[in-house]
Amino acid sequence: MEKLTLEKAKEINATMVTEDHLLLHAANVSAAMGAMAEHFGEDKEHWEAVGWLHDYDYEKYPEEHLAHTEEPLRALGVPEEDIRAILAHGYSICADVEPITNMEKSLFAVDELTGIVQAAARMRPAGITDLEVKSFMKKWKDKRFAAKCNRELILQGCEMLGMDIKDVAEIVIRGMKEHAEELQLTGSGE
Repeated sequence: MEKLTLEKAKEINATMVTEDHLLLHAANVSAAMGAMAEHFGEDKEHWEAVGWLHDYDYEKYPEEHLAHTEEPLRALGVPEEDIRAILAHGYSICADVEPITNMEKSLFAVDELTGIVQAAARMRPAGITDLEVKSFMKKWKDKRFAAKCNRELILQGCEMLGMDIKDVAEIVIRGMKEHAEELQLTGSGE
């Protein structure tokens, strides 16, 4: 495989991931990664594909996340740089592959961040469609809001990228807005 396509990533992911919330998370991270790729002038679909596949082994091995990723993906022909990016998103948590490239750092930063964006969007009548970074930042500052999402890791990722949380959040929100329907974030329509 020369390049991981989004179609191929979805196909591979579907062999391991069946839970709706995990598929939704894959879609969220994929959308965020596409926007990050645009920000860095990189291949959008390629980054989306890596985002889609990043939690490949999580459903089956939640306690051993990323320990069952490298070999199976290699056997399926997933390029080494993509496998490395996927392993790097678990840096300091469950993997020792340090994020070095912009793709690796972006995946590390947006993985948890999409959870807070999703939670913030779900509280709004129009979902993510009218979510501005200013209102997102209010939620971000409230540590009790989406408390399970690790803000320290997100900030560590932003630091690696040399970017402010506000700027990364703005890019992620933009990327997720593009996929609002697929991400079930169009609001209640009231």
